[in-house]
Amino acid sequence: MDAPRPTLVCPFDKIFPSQLLRDDEIFMWQAYNQAIDAWRQDEVPIGAVVELNGEIIASAHNQRDSTRDPTAHAEILVLGQAAKAIGDWRLNEATLYVTKEPCPMCSGATLMARVKRVVYAVPDPKMGCLGGATDLNALPKVNHHLIITQGVLAQPCLELIQAFFKMKRLEE
Repeated sequence: MDAPRPTLVCPFDKIFPSQLLRDDEIFMWQAYNQAIDAWRQDEVPIGAVVELNGEIIASAHNQRDSTRDPTAHAEILVLGQAAKAIGDWRLNEATLYVTKEPCPMCSGATLMARVKRVVYAVPDPKMGCLGGATDLNALPKVNHHLIITQGVLAQPCLELIQAFFKMKRLEE
């Protein structure tokens, strides 16, 4: 079965959707590669990259188990790297690419970092907070709103996550 078409929710999707989709896929494959690195380190395979002006300025994957740090999610790590790379905590023009919808902590950090756009592959109806379980971006009094694109490379990212957990269950 074909992967579902990505849902573009941004003001410029009508101007040049094919260019935007191509770029989104390129950057999401980089996030996917980070997820592979996470798997190799026996971490849940979630990867993230931050793009600014067409270049990746930061990349990371989950490191909770290896660091024994509950905040070492791919998104938190990559946002910190990106802020250091540009010398400012405000990531106003940056795009975060992540292989799974961000959790409450990561969604909040993304809003606080003033990221312009978030592109994620796999929705998370249980813990996702950019439209899945809830939507922090829709809070009426929040002083910043993200542009959200979901579903880019959803199928390969979902298959990677599912394969990881299937393997883990077999190991038990």
